[in-house]
Amino acid sequence: MSNNISNSISMDDYEVLIRKRGDNQYASYCPQLNLMITGLFHEEVEEKMYSKIAQHIQNLKANQNVANN
Repeated sequence: MSNNISNSISMDDYEVLIRKRGDNQYASYCPQLNLMITGLFHEEVEEKMYSKIAQHIQNLKANQNVANN
């Protein structure tokens, strides 16, 4: 299995898997970023993961802009 981090700037290219662990614990995993986030609520881990993906994409775009200038 590869641990390469995605260079895609399309949100549609990122998977988010959410799993309930125990009574009140959830885990969100994004294989393209090799990132897991845990929390107490489904919505919490979902929102945090999408925020991390958006931040990753924003960083990629900023790095592209720097490279093009």
